[in-house]
Amino acid sequence: MKRLWNVHLLLLILHFLFGAVTSQVNPGVCRYPLGMSGGQIQDEDISASSQWSESTAARYGRLDFEEGDGAWCPEITVEPDSLKEFLQIDLRSLHFITLVGTQGRHAGGIGNEFAQMYKIKYSRDGSRWISWRNRQGKQVIEGNRNAYDIVLKDLEPPIIARFVRFMPVTDHSMNVCMRVELYGCEWLDGLVSYNAPAGEQMNLLSHPVYVNDSVYDGAVIHSMTEGLGQLTDGVCGLDDFTHSHVYNVWPGYDYVGWNNESFPNGFVEIMFEFDRTRNFTTMKVHCNNMFSRHIKAFRQVTCYFRSESDWESTPLSFSPVVDEKNPSARFVTVNLANHMASAIKCQFYFADAWMLFSEITFQSDTAMYNTTLAPPKTGLPPNIPPEEDPTHKVDDSNTRILIGCLVAIIFILVAIIVIILWRQVWQKMLEKASRRMLDDELTASLSIQSETFAYNHNQSSTTSEQESSSTYERIFPLGPDYQEPSRLICKLPEFAQSSEEPASTSTAATVIQDGVPHYAEADIVNLQGVTGSNTYAIPALTMDLLSGKDVVVEEFPRKLLTFKEKLGEGQFGEVHLCEAEGMQEFMNQEFLFDIPEDQLVLVAVKMLRSDANKNARNDFLKEIKIMSRLKDPNIIRLLAVCIYSDPLCMITEYMENGDLNQFLSRHEPEGQLALLSNAPTVSFSNLCYMAAQIASGMKYLSSLNFVHRDLATRNCLVGKNFTIKIADFGMSRNLYSGDYYRIQGRAVLPIRWMSWESILLGKFTTASDVWAFGVTLWEILNFCKEQPYSQLTDEQVIENTGEFFRDQKRQIYLPQPVLCPDSLYKIMLSCWRRNAKERPAFQEIHRALLDLHA
Repeated sequence: MKRLWNVHLLLLILHFLFGAVTSQVNPGVCRYPLGMSGGQIQDEDISASSQWSESTAARYGRLDFEEGDGAWCPEITVEPDSLKEFLQIDLRSLHFITLVGTQGRHAGGIGNEFAQMYKIKYSRDGSRWISWRNRQGKQVIEGNRNAYDIVLKDLEPPIIARFVRFMPVTDHSMNVCMRVELYGCEWLDGLVSYNAPAGEQMNLLSHPVYVNDSVYDGAVIHSMTEGLGQLTDGVCGLDDFTHSHVYNVWPGYDYVGWNNESFPNGFVEIMFEFDRTRNFTTMKVHCNNMFSRHIKAFRQVTCYFRSESDWESTPLSFSPVVDEKNPSARFVTVNLANHMASAIKCQFYFADAWMLFSEITFQSDTAMYNTTLAPPKTGLPPNIPPEEDPTHKVDDSNTRILIGCLVAIIFILVAIIVIILWRQVWQKMLEKASRRMLDDELTASLSIQSETFAYNHNQSSTTSEQESSSTYERIFPLGPDYQEPSRLICKLPEFAQSSEEPASTSTAATVIQDGVPHYAEADIVNLQGVTGSNTYAIPALTMDLLSGKDVVVEEFPRKLLTFKEKLGEGQFGEVHLCEAEGMQEFMNQEFLFDIPEDQLVLVAVKMLRSDANKNARNDFLKEIKIMSRLKDPNIIRLLAVCIYSDPLCMITEYMENGDLNQFLSRHEPEGQLALLSNAPTVSFSNLCYMAAQIASGMKYLSSLNFVHRDLATRNCLVGKNFTIKIADFGMSRNLYSGDYYRIQGRAVLPIRWMSWESILLGKFTTASDVWAFGVTLWEILNFCKEQPYSQLTDEQVIENTGEFFRDQKRQIYLPQPVLCPDSLYKIMLSCWRRNAKERPAFQEIHRALLDLHA
């Protein structure tokens, strides 16, 4: 029996090297446990962000195991939407993962900790982490309801990854423990990414048909880069492309399609990257051929091959037979003639107005496909169909010859790998040398700017001149060899202060010069907000004028406030959601609230701690003076104060529908999907109306030279009839802690909303608020279902600002939302122009949005 198993194993290895039997992975069959419960995954390949004790370390997070204290448990209590804690599994190679299982800590009745919800992040290379989301864009997966039951969840869509992280999510503080398993099979096709033009919109029916790659996990701007998606999900589209295998999706969902009018050269170019150099035999492309809709398979394909780092000069061309009789979708097989390559670039030529692909797979002599051989039946979960083990008859006399061939092939592969690695090391050395030269030039340029700045402000004190100079000397561009973001952050102007204090406490402002205010270059008014943040950056001159006036806000009786919920807290105070009794008496005629006198009013109460220092108290009183002067229908108003005794409080409006982020995430766009799910909807016109109100409020602030510095949907509140008012609570709420870049565990900067000059140069201007507005508009059009740059880590977001700084056309922009027309996306792109002076004013943006709303 043991000898038969050895022969069987040998056949598996040889089939891995030589076999190419089928065309695609089958998600319905690829559902085998990958080794957490069975022990095939080693302890050293299981890690975690932290552990409560040695007996709850990551290695005990195996499904259905009771070793140690029975599960993996993080060191601290998991907070709502913290996403700090995770259990990570390294599968050592790429796998096609279709199912996950979770379990809590039971420990024979001693434990009762489990994760009610969780998210999954995955990576193919260990550096770029991707947040999994289902086909409707939801990231949170429902977990366990008790500590002992195993809960299995299908991943729709499946993922292709080597590293997987389970991240517990809670809606309140709680202790969490997890045991997990992954199900799938090894991804032996070798494809790690494909780059292609973004799919387009068809107007063949009464409503638009989107043939875009909706599950693509790379970057999607005008094209798709560095990701995998529907062309590798194992699901082939139907003959009628308007129907789908998947429930509750839009017409055209299974296909990625392009129109020939968008491609003057007559072809669509797709580049495929592989895990290593392979000997390719065939490529199979699943195409739609519904010629009655002007859709046909490609008439010709031309493929270029890259082995190591050079593209072959002679391409391979193939022309399939054009079928105008059978409208069925089909696989078109392209003979790749045993080309050796680590990347393939194919140009697919149009045969009609449209080309629609649903799957593309490659067969090579180093690939074994996932539907052919199944591992032995061990530890299958109860709802996973078992597969019979394949049997093979082998002539034992050939075993030694086969082993000899295998050894020879291994030596050849090792030699190839050594050559590839040597070339990569040499190329990196050259890149570093050229990058160092570029860095030196930029550093010199910035030093000159620093000296000029110091000269132009020669009336400042010696100390301030030195500080200004050092700020600019610390700036440097980010390159591909950038490794330690913590070092960069320490060098940014915002972090010249103590790392223990949130950077957003430092405001900067100046008067307008050449039409654009440069707030980093003027007298600084430093207002310490209650929650460690402040609403506005204010020019010193404006601040003096405002604070010199008397406060016109009335004192409110504390006993009439009923505390309902803590919205957040900071170093000097807290923000609470309260009900106020008799607030109508304190609202003057400028407040147009239709609230009966006997009805309680929801308000937000900023409370300064009684032990706050003198500077914090002075700043708090200054903030009251400033807030009392802001009078705009789209800015949250200060209603009353409690300053006759400690703790000092300011009472502001709070809208009944909460913040815009949560409001939109609970709604869906109008259309068939919303009707099927019975979800509340928001029309496109109302989206534009809400965006126009935000632009109006920002127009008012910019007219006063005020800079918000943290504009986002989380900082906009929603009232009746889609009324919007801009606020400043977002940073203080635990719910949005993931939106801020952290230092030593504290929320600091909303880098995903910040302009490149704010991050790198510390400049906060009206123009940087315009940049943040563009991101906020992007959030609105996506119904807040996704975080900006969700495919990038915080460090990669900072690296991307370096690309804006260098301006070598390699920067990544946020992609155009599905529901966003071109005219609206152009407004977003104009907000993200590199040159701050070229960005539109809020007055211009407001006017354009009103036109769209109308």
